[in-house]
Amino acid sequence: MCLYTFMAYLHMEYFNYNGKFFQNNTPVLSAGSRGLRYGDGLFETIKYNNGQLIFADEHFARLWKGMQVLQFDVSKHFTPESLLQETLLLIKKNEHQKAARTRITIFRGDGGLYDPVNHFPNCIIQSWQLPEDAGTWNSNGLVLGIYSDAKKSYDILSNLKHNNYLPYVMAALQAKKQKWNDAIVLNNYDRVCDTTIANIFYCKDETIYTPALAEGCVAGVVRKYVINKLKENDFTIIEKEITIAEIMDADEVFLTNSIFNIRWVHSINDKEFGNTLTQKIFTLI
Repeated sequence: MCLYTFMAYLHMEYFNYNGKFFQNNTPVLSAGSRGLRYGDGLFETIKYNNGQLIFADEHFARLWKGMQVLQFDVSKHFTPESLLQETLLLIKKNEHQKAARTRITIFRGDGGLYDPVNHFPNCIIQSWQLPEDAGTWNSNGLVLGIYSDAKKSYDILSNLKHNNYLPYVMAALQAKKQKWNDAIVLNNYDRVCDTTIANIFYCKDETIYTPALAEGCVAGVVRKYVINKLKENDFTIIEKEITIAEIMDADEVFLTNSIFNIRWVHSINDKEFGNTLTQKIFTLI
């Protein structure tokens, strides 16, 4: 065995598929997978830090609600507690104990559109090492653009993190092409929805605004936490319909997600924003 192959072997990482560990390059899905064919499933991304999964209860509550909406048959043995333990075991096996991003993907098994073999949840758990400064203040600010070629609609699936992710995929491709850090995704009324990986907020005259869930954005765990924390500390926070013109007229813009917490936005297209109030919110949160 050459040195390169030996080192790669030493650093081999794993994923968990239905309770068993596999090396990352192991194929586990069949061509008949409904998850592959139709995107029939959903996922959660959870940050791990200081020995625990952050906001684990909220993430698992959203995941179980999503499985109910998608009509999975969940056995009494498939519980948030068992999934949490499987995730922690994977992190340990991959030696990601300092800080990690985990992804739990739930999907239906084999079958056609009208004849699935069953409705039991299949599960893949993955983990990736995070830099220890993930979630700290981003001093340079993000550069964003607006993606408008594919829109997000509002329906019973909109607030879930489901596997039908094409509007976000296309927006991310555009962001990479334009050298943006992220892209704003619009709903089918051409109003601001969220971004490819985050919920979006803006500040105007000391008031904070964010798209209402009825606008089609993902019901983000950190979004909910930030809203509640701001209300507890007497900030004025309003969930509403937000136009492109309104966000471009903002004093400040920031994004929230489970991995990076809060990140301020330096510019959208050619418009630049400040960060005075956002820094106060970051310190509070």
